[in-house]
Amino acid sequence: MPGKAALGMNIELCVFGKLVAVCHMVQCATFGVFLDQTLHLNKFSDPQITAKGEMRASVPFRALNTLWFNTGTLCNLACAHCYIESNPKNDRLAYLSVPDVVHYLDEIRELGWDTREIGFTGGEPLINPHIIPMLEVTLARGFDVIVLTNAFHVIGRHKQALLGLKDRYGDRLMLRVSLDHYSAELHDEERGPRAFEVTTRWLKWLSDEGFHIGVAGRQMWGESQERSRDGFKRLFDELGLRIDMASSRHFVLFPEMDGNMNVPEITVSCWSILNKNPDDVMCASSRMVVKRKDANEPVILACTLLAYDPQFEVGKSLSTMDRTVMLNHPHCAKFCVLGGASCSGN
Repeated sequence: MPGKAALGMNIELCVFGKLVAVCHMVQCATFGVFLDQTLHLNKFSDPQITAKGEMRASVPFRALNTLWFNTGTLCNLACAHCYIESNPKNDRLAYLSVPDVVHYLDEIRELGWDTREIGFTGGEPLINPHIIPMLEVTLARGFDVIVLTNAFHVIGRHKQALLGLKDRYGDRLMLRVSLDHYSAELHDEERGPRAFEVTTRWLKWLSDEGFHIGVAGRQMWGESQERSRDGFKRLFDELGLRIDMASSRHFVLFPEMDGNMNVPEITVSCWSILNKNPDDVMCASSRMVVKRKDANEPVILACTLLAYDPQFEVGKSLSTMDRTVMLNHPHCAKFCVLGGASCSGN
């Protein structure tokens, strides 16, 4: 086993690059910054090789634990930093319909896969006019279902239908609400006036009615994870919410995603250096179905976060989709490998 100093140096070499690390050792800080900025321009440009000429890491597909359906990019909010740029006018991803969902559920059955969870995301899934029938057909087939929602008025729109689904399927239906911060000021800074008030009111209603719920926060504004978690716990206690803070499925803090940030590229050697297993990365066990605007049929993406990047489109059928994903995007590094985040919390 290497000592702590040696291990720290190895991690530095992997994450920030050998040349920058060497420059740091000889106190050539100015030259190191220049090199890092120059390499930044060429990062994530080659799917196989990093800017430093090393083999890029990849993730093989192992099993379909979660199949996601992006129900469309239209949303009832226009958040300041939406990773998929959803808003009331963005229809780059069209609404999915019940036949679209059924097609892929049929494929799972025909392939004999042991997929247990189906996720619905957007945009805002609960503004898709077909959402309740899509949830019904999925739950009726025995799948667990997770719906990612902003809970901004949309819960009230489907109040009775959701209660009916809960009565029939119980905890197999989970609604995970996006709550960027535990304070109204910072949540509303991201999502607009009164967003916090409305969202927390419906979040409390879901909890009081016995729904299986979760909350997704964001690590923004320079807060430590510990401080964020403490703040959310206080809020949940004040609202009387039934949320298991110890479960990543019920409460998750997502790292902030900015595709323009100078983040490290993940090389093959990083798996051992960072003590990471590629099987734990989200794209090893999940896929997402989307329907592009004006397209005749949906396609499958390897990543739930990169809806517009063609290199992450892996096919139209689960049976013939590409099985290996090259980690050729800043989100692959910051969100999934270094951030350790997963949309499902599995």
